[in-house]
Amino acid sequence: MKESHEKLRMMMVTALFAALIGILAQITIPLPLVPITGQTLAVGLAATILGSRYGTSSVLLYLFIGAAGVPVFAEMSGGLAKIFGPTGGYLLSYIPTVYITGLILEKTRFTVPMAFLANIIGMLLTLIIGTVWLKYMSSLSWTVAFASGFAPFIIVGILKAFLASWLGITIRSRLATANMLPKKNATLSR
Repeated sequence: MKESHEKLRMMMVTALFAALIGILAQITIPLPLVPITGQTLAVGLAATILGSRYGTSSVLLYLFIGAAGVPVFAEMSGGLAKIFGPTGGYLLSYIPTVYITGLILEKTRFTVPMAFLANIIGMLLTLIIGTVWLKYMSSLSWTVAFASGFAPFIIVGILKAFLASWLGITIRSRLATANMLPKKNATLSR
């Protein structure tokens, strides 16, 4: 019985994080090809707080909802055309990003420095996949793709990685104290 309660609780938390990604996606700073959004911050928070399994589930749910046409992507957009469009690589990159970021933390320690390192790796993964996708889907040169899909996001990405780390570990610690995380996943080291 207790295991079914834990599963239900984690399903609700996973859905909550999918909604959080959709909400933070609406915080945008428009740029010519790829806007700066709050999505990547939410993905980093999901990985840092929920780990690889539930973080990935939240991203998959978010992408499924968006692919179905619900306007949860940046600038209140949705649909398969957005996923397979020029910036779709960033959206699809959230799957390996959240998984690898969460996995790094699970294999090491849930501390702010380790979370920062894991989120930096995740940020770079998102930028690399997104930029490669942008280059091929928009028929851009590598220079233009890098200048519009990678370079403008480095400093903002570092800031978001720090915020996801600091907020994520703080929130994770409080959720663990309140017994809101699965027992095998709740070990913390600040």
